[in-house]
Amino acid sequence: MAESGSLPVIVAVDGSVDSERALRWAGEAARLRSVSLQVVHVWPYVTAARVADDDGSGDPVLDELRAQPLAWNLPDVAFRSLSGLTDTQLPALGAEAQLLVLGSRGRGGFASLLLGSNGLACAAQSACPVVVVPRPDRDRDRGEAGDVDEDGEGDETSEPPVPQVTLGADASFEESGAIGFALAEASRRGARLKVVSGYSWPMLMPPPFEYVAACETTQQEYEDALGTRLADALAPHRARYPEVDVQVELRNADAAGQLVEASRDSDLVVVARRRRRLPFGRRLGSVAHAVLLHAVCPIAVVPEAQEAQEAQEA
Repeated sequence: MAESGSLPVIVAVDGSVDSERALRWAGEAARLRSVSLQVVHVWPYVTAARVADDDGSGDPVLDELRAQPLAWNLPDVAFRSLSGLTDTQLPALGAEAQLLVLGSRGRGGFASLLLGSNGLACAAQSACPVVVVPRPDRDRDRGEAGDVDEDGEGDETSEPPVPQVTLGADASFEESGAIGFALAEASRRGARLKVVSGYSWPMLMPPPFEYVAACETTQQEYEDALGTRLADALAPHRARYPEVDVQVELRNADAAGQLVEASRDSDLVVVARRRRRLPFGRRLGSVAHAVLLHAVCPIAVVPEAQEAQEAQEA
């Protein structure tokens, strides 16, 4: 049962296979948090024949879902039908949830797209963390638990994979929201936390005629300074979750590429939203955008406290 006063986990569904996959993930997330699950379907339009009751009855997408065995095993679940523009209604649900979950693709758009517009809108605008559950065929070479050999028998000698949550952390920025979320998630799942941080060297600045070094330190001195800042940022959160095994990797390499590679061995990748302030609306940072497009495991995009407050007030 949900704890009193706890916000629910909300999952968006549209009757697609992708949304059913997201529903399974959200059900487990709600169970791990001991909170209720709210299953939401948004109609992009409404006619007289498509007006659902408060509990979603009369919405054919939710009615069909309730009749499936999948729904029978969901924890403390409620169904809700809304109408309006999905890329407006879904992000707004973040103000009512502690976690918003959806599949990477829905029924609309082109099947070849790696991420739908609703996923991008929610990740960029929601007041709460957003988890996007990708299609399993993003990485056809990734083995799944229970895979069988060509002779039809499983590999009984292989060890089960260690649960792992991967956090993308930038030592140059304050990302306490993402750090706290990742450690809490690792603790809930009994998983280790892999912290991936990338940087660029040499640090160059483009003046009018030639590039010049942005700092006079050596690469090792620069990396040591970043490592210290990263350790300081992690320290208060690690103190709250001492049971979590934390491994830190700080490399002179592209952060997004490292995170996508780490997603092959992870149950969840966590990134900070780090949107840029632009005159034409909220936008994801480049790392979060790239990871959403290419990671092969579920991705959590976490806003900072100030961003979440701005989203709730918008």
